[in-house]
Amino acid sequence: MQRKISCTIITYNEEDRIARCLNSVRDLVDEIIVVDSGSSDRTIEICKSFGAKCFHNAWVGYGQQKRFAEDLTAHDWILNLDADEWLTDKTRAQIQDLFRNKSDDEIYGYQFKIKQVYPGANKPRLLADYHLYIRLYNKNFCRFPDSAVFDEVKLDRKNMGFISGPIFHQSILSIRHLIDKNVKYYKLQSKEINKSHPSTIPRIAVEPFTVFFKYYLLKRHFTGGAYGFIVAATIAMLRTYRLIIISSSGKAKEDLPVR
Repeated sequence: MQRKISCTIITYNEEDRIARCLNSVRDLVDEIIVVDSGSSDRTIEICKSFGAKCFHNAWVGYGQQKRFAEDLTAHDWILNLDADEWLTDKTRAQIQDLFRNKSDDEIYGYQFKIKQVYPGANKPRLLADYHLYIRLYNKNFCRFPDSAVFDEVKLDRKNMGFISGPIFHQSILSIRHLIDKNVKYYKLQSKEINKSHPSTIPRIAVEPFTVFFKYYLLKRHFTGGAYGFIVAATIAMLRTYRLIIISSSGKAKEDLPVR
């Protein structure tokens, strides 16, 4: 018997992008669980039109919100997506094949490449950067952490599979949105970090240059032309702002992805 999948999505005022996410999973999964934290737009209306089961939960944090969604699912296997993410046709086909056939009983979760898509585009730029995350997993063996800022499912390598089809992620709508989103996230992050470290303040002098180098060259935003340059420069500025915030409150986990 083919294993059943529950899809979980957390939302807040996502009417401009939630339909793309839902459309990419509605013929793939057996139920869609949406946990909304108080949308004032058409988010819930759109979700219900796709047959999603919608629930309200006041915002407490990323990890806690996703754990709340996990508890509402009817099936053991969960596909977690953010409202600004969607599956490609290749990814859908691979998941269908995987769950149609008997797979390794020791594999409890599958990693995907989460590929960034620029605002206004419908696919990643050439050589786009990506992050590896477990997004399809058995909730009996792993779950999201009970954390406001750290929302990543963890597994031992021996129990982890890989699906080569990507998940596309259009995390920002504009440069202004990139700034607002990360400022809000860093302020939330500062509440969960350890005590400050003496090296934090000296890092402020060099961080803008190292971060720009990392994003523009190593993460290949140079393939995005002028817009890629602006993105890399903005991220460098934001990381400096992050250091200023944590210089008086603690030291955050290194290399957190731009959300």
